Amino acid sequence: MHPKALLDESASLIEKVFRFDHPADAVVARHFRENKSLGPRERATLSDTVYAVLRERLRLEWLARSGSGSKWRRLAILGFPGDRDFLKSALSESEKTWLDACARVSDADLLAPHRHNLPEWLAQALREQVGDEFDALADSLRQPAPLDLRVNILKAKREPLLTQLRGAGLQVEPTPHSPLGIRLQGKPSLAKVPAFVAGEVEVQDEGSQLLALLLDAKRGEMVVDFCAGAGGKTLAIGAAMRNSGRLYAFDTSAHRLDAIKPRLARSGLSNVHPVAIAHERDERIKRLAGKIDRVLVDAPCSGLGTLRRSPDLKWRQTPETVAVQADLQQRILASAARLVKPGGRLVFATCSLLRQENEAVAEAFDREHADFEVLAAQDLLAAAQVGQAETLVSGEGGRFLRLWPHRHATDGFFAAIWRKKP
Repeated sequence: MHPKALLDESASLIEKVFRFDHPADAVVARHFRENKSLGPRERATLSDTVYAVLRERLRLEWLARSGSGSKWRRLAILGFPGDRDFLKSALSESEKTWLDACARVSDADLLAPHRHNLPEWLAQALREQVGDEFDALADSLRQPAPLDLRVNILKAKREPLLTQLRGAGLQVEPTPHSPLGIRLQGKPSLAKVPAFVAGEVEVQDEGSQLLALLLDAKRGEMVVDFCAGAGGKTLAIGAAMRNSGRLYAFDTSAHRLDAIKPRLARSGLSNVHPVAIAHERDERIKRLAGKIDRVLVDAPCSGLGTLRRSPDLKWRQTPETVAVQADLQQRILASAARLVKPGGRLVFATCSLLRQENEAVAEAFDREHADFEVLAAQDLLAAAQVGQAETLVSGEGGRFLRLWPHRHATDGFFAAIWRKKP
């Protein structure tokens, strides 16, 4: 595609995404479906441009004010990745001069919001939590996330897989914390990687892998993944159960549950039972009350721990939407707790950075459920052979799993764990 046409296409796509009425990845995917003539390189450039603008929105919008023409074209120029000569071949002389002037702007010339690129309500909330680490956190949230894989222990072991993947020309290393994780450099096409096609590895952020390790599901147990989504943690739990027992994957979206099916086929699991439910009080849930050995509640949340992957979330969430999510989380957790049998384990998790969706929800559960006792995440992580477990926790006695992108190079995750008293 000619550089000018590619730039125009980028501007058009940015305008669609910035309506913020749908997730950015869904808007981009739909655009590609509607424009099938776009090749892999064009798609990569378009996607990279959109996400660069989402990550640096406040800075780029500030710089764009000094230019002329369409706002969306100016943002596309500022976010355009790769070779500058290629980009400049699509620009007028005045645009080239303006772009060079923008390149000379340093951080010292910017106001704080233009440096951290977060809405002020979110910046304030994070400052209150991490203090002097705020700048490091904000910087980490503007970086693309690495690609992590989880070894499917039904089919493979990590060390031989590392050797196999390196032999295939991939740059890989073991993740520092999860004993099942592999981190890839770059953006290889997994569809061409034999280990992925064979179901020996599955895409899953290292932080997400730790949630399944905290649940510690055993052979022959009855287990529930209460908010299964597309099934990443479901697959990890099923493998931990060695494909035995019964694992229910609940979700209110049948569409999301459908996404599990091809992954299940690749994984070799047959103990997973996807179940679409109407809400957290569905009759099918009530029938399992007091019968389940382990329940994972990876609750719907703001997703603000995943800004490296979904930077549009910081512009789509508000204090009001967070408050609604926190209320829903409390209701879901209380409903899921009814499933746990005496001696069973309950894990509550989110991919949020905010205390309101994390510690506050766990503390409210403590007050209302005297029949559950707290288990310390630090002890459970150490028992699961998680590296440097003491650095991954917060709270008295290492009670909570608390992962931060700038500290741990994972998505932001939180987890609290309880055992139902006999």
